[in-house]
Amino acid sequence: MVDTTRLISAIDQFADRLRAAPQSRLQRGASAEALALARELARWTQSMEEPGSEPREMPDAGMFAAADQISVAGRDLAVVLTTEAEVEEAVRVVGEAQKRAGV
Repeated sequence: MVDTTRLISAIDQFADRLRAAPQSRLQRGASAEALALARELARWTQSMEEPGSEPREMPDAGMFAAADQISVAGRDLAVVLTTEAEVEEAVRVVGEAQKRAGV
């Protein structure tokens, strides 16, 4: 089993910053970036759990749910990662999304 502590920490940091962000920041794109990340993480998880199956898209639950969506999708991914390289890639993806979100 790989250590996913860094990934969970990165996800929690992004989610906490989204929760603390003003509504105006969420409306200017932070929540859209978070939803895009949640969808990407969910697709990644699905591709590992069900290779070759048609991916299901995470629904848009609204700007105030985006933090919870990345938390759930990120933790689901952390459970299925099998190598340190995968963990590092996931941490990189989360960090880049957080920068684009501006939180």
